[in-house]
Amino acid sequence: MIKEVIVVEGRDDTVAIKRAVDADTIETGGSAINAATLRKIALAQERRGVIIFTDPDHAGERIRKIVANKVPGCKHAFIPEKDATRKGDIGVENASPDAIRHALAHVHSTYERAPELIDMSDLVQAGLLVHPQASERRMKLGNVLGIGYCNGKQLHKRLMTFQISREEFAAAVEQLEHEGW
Repeated sequence: MIKEVIVVEGRDDTVAIKRAVDADTIETGGSAINAATLRKIALAQERRGVIIFTDPDHAGERIRKIVANKVPGCKHAFIPEKDATRKGDIGVENASPDAIRHALAHVHSTYERAPELIDMSDLVQAGLLVHPQASERRMKLGNVLGIGYCNGKQLHKRLMTFQISREEFAAAVEQLEHEGW
C-alpha cells in the first residue's frame, strides 16, 4: 500500500489508480476545487503525505498549482501525455496500470529554497527555448525527467523545485540528442 494519499481529478482516475496500486485517493471533482476538498487534502498531507497526480493537460496543471499553493510540501507524480491518451482523450484514467506504477515510482518532492542549479541560458543552449522545436524538445525532456510538459519558464521552475541536478539535466539532454531531437 502506498503511504501517501493520491490527489486525482475524478472517480475514473481513482478507478485507474486502484487497478494499478493499493492506495487511497482524494478526488478534486475537476478544476472547480472547493475549500472543503482543500481542507481534506491538507489533513491528508499532515497525517500521511500527499501525491498530486493530475492529468497531463491544462486543467490538470491548474489543479496541481492550486493544490500545491494551498497545501505546501506535496509530492508530484507526472504521466506523459502519450501514456495518458486513448482515442484523443487525455487523462490518468486512460493510462495503463504499468504507466501509473511507473509514474508513482518516480515521484518528485518540492523544496522551499532550491539552489540555482540550471539557469535560463542552459535551457537556450539545450534547444529548449528559442529553438524551432523547443516545444517538442521540452515535452520529450519532461518525459525523460518525469516532470511533465510545460512552457520554458515553468520548465525552469520545475527543474529548480525538484532540484534536478546539472548531471541529470545533461543526461536527459544527451538522451534527446541521441534520439534525434
